[in-house]
This record gives sequence, structure tokens and C-alpha cells, in this order.
Amino acid sequence: MRASIWLSLSAALALILGTTLGAQTPTTKAQVDKWMKDLSNWGRWGKDDQRGTFNLITPEKRKQALHLVREGISVSLAHNLEKEQMPDNPRPLKQEMTLDSGGHAMDLYTIWYHGSTITHLDALCHYSLDGILYNGYSKSEKIGDDGCRILSIVNQKEGVFTRGIVVDIPRLRNVPYLEPGTAIYPSDLEAWEKFAGIKIGSGDAVFLRTGRWARRAKLGPWNVGTNAAGWHASAMPWLKQRDVALLGNDGVQDVQPSGIQGIARPVHQLAIVAMGLPLIDVMDLEAVSEQAAKLRRWEFLLTVAPPPVPTGTGFPINPIATF
Repeated sequence: MRASIWLSLSAALALILGTTLGAQTPTTKAQVDKWMKDLSNWGRWGKDDQRGTFNLITPEKRKQALHLVREGISVSLAHNLEKEQMPDNPRPLKQEMTLDSGGHAMDLYTIWYHGSTITHLDALCHYSLDGILYNGYSKSEKIGDDGCRILSIVNQKEGVFTRGIVVDIPRLRNVPYLEPGTAIYPSDLEAWEKFAGIKIGSGDAVFLRTGRWARRAKLGPWNVGTNAAGWHASAMPWLKQRDVALLGNDGVQDVQPSGIQGIARPVHQLAIVAMGLPLIDVMDLEAVSEQAAKLRRWEFLLTVAPPPVPTGTGFPINPIATF
């Protein structure tokens, strides 16, 4: 009883703090431009680096993550692929079934995954700024009709094996989901650390649950690409200070609209171009949040195995959390 009362009081306090501290000074394009320099990881791992913050997932980090497996319970963090056209899925998955002469069932998939319904990993060639990619590579020289000649997803083929952390802001605020347009600030991250009894650190994968899929199940789909809860750009210096290796959420990362004139997706820009921080967009964090709450433990072993496409800007993936 005392524990439940304490959790309720903590959630109420976190909501008050998040609301008060979250009322930040508006972020401008000039501030984002400054962060592009201040948060840069260019040259940190060498002038030829193509892995970015995945360099923070060291052998020691992997061994530490292995010890997070206690119950042996695995949960997918991917949303099921959808073949129906909807407001948040304008270009759905297409599947063409075939049978060969032996009667074997086979299929051909056509996937446009850089949208808002397919869980996918963004490679570091996915975004550029003023013709420049992460680590100073030239977009015009390195990206063409044949794909990304550098910084493609093939550089992530060794996979991800590290500590994953789910940041469940709706649970913190004792609501089923966040309304579209809700921004998540550093103060929210700090409130979550106190609530969950956890500290985000170097090499971690941090995943923000906004409750997008819970809201969709209740109210129906909407255009998440232009109206969604998500990270505010001001969270990026905090995440850089903690040396996060991988970032994700259940929408398109950035709060939409961003509120920053002239920059629609500042989080994408800062993460991919400046920090070399890969992103997992459009995760489904409903099941993992329930499991974490049941165990009262919001950290787990994260495993991801990106397909090694030599020139790919990313690819659909199925991240797995194991408790």
C-alpha cells in the first residue's frame, strides 16, 4: 500500500515538475545552429568514422548489458507492418505472392519505410545539412542514384547489443497517452530518472513512449508526420552529455510541429548530422512499457540486427527487449 501511494505521489510530483520546468524559453533556429557545432561528434572517432555513437557500445558495455537478463522475457519493440492505406500510412506495404513450379509460396515486398507506421533504423546518410553529412562528408560526392556510398546502414551490420531504457512519460504523468504536439524536455527526462530509479548513461539506447499507438487504438489514425508528441530539440544537449548511443520513440522522434521556424525536424538534424546518433523511428513501445511496469524495471538488454544493405539509408527492423 505504501509503495503504491509513493508511486502515485511521485507521479503527481513529476507531472508538476515536468509542467513547470518544461515551460522552456522558445528555441530558435540560431540556437539549433549553435548546437550543430556544440554537439558535434565530427572527428571524435577519427576522420573516417562511419559508425557515430555506435562506437559508444563498447565490449564492456555489451558485457554489462548481458547481466540485465534476469527473467528471460523477450518483447518486440516493432509495430506490425500494415498493408492498408491510412492517414498515417499513405504508402503502405505491398506484398505480391507467387508460387513456383514446385508449389512453394514466395513473395515480393515493396516497402517505403521512412514514414510513420514502419519501425525502422535511420542510417547516418539519411540526413544532411547544407550539402554536408555526418563527419564532414560531402552529400554530392557520396550520395547518388546508386544510394549512399558512405554512412549507409551496412556500417551497422554488427548489430546493437546494449542496455535499453524505456522512458514512459504517459505513465509518469498518469495518463494513457500524450496529446499530439506535446514536447519532451530535459526536465522530463530528469523527472523520469527519479521516478524509475535509473540513470541514463554512455552507450545506452533510450526510447521515448508517448502512447501514440494507445491513442490511435482509441481515436483512430491521424497524420503523425505533422502532428505528434516527441522530443524537443532542447533535449539533445542533455542526451549528448549522457553519451546516448541510440535514440528512438513511437512516432517520428521530433515533436510536431517543432515550433522552430525554418526547421521541421531539428532532432533528426542534430542527432544524425551533428552527433552521428542513429535513430529508430516508429517503435511500438506499448508491450514493453507494460512489461517494465509489471517488473518495476525500465532497463533491459536491447538487441537489434540491421540488414547489411551496402548503400541503404536505413531499413525496417525488429528491436527486441529481453528482461
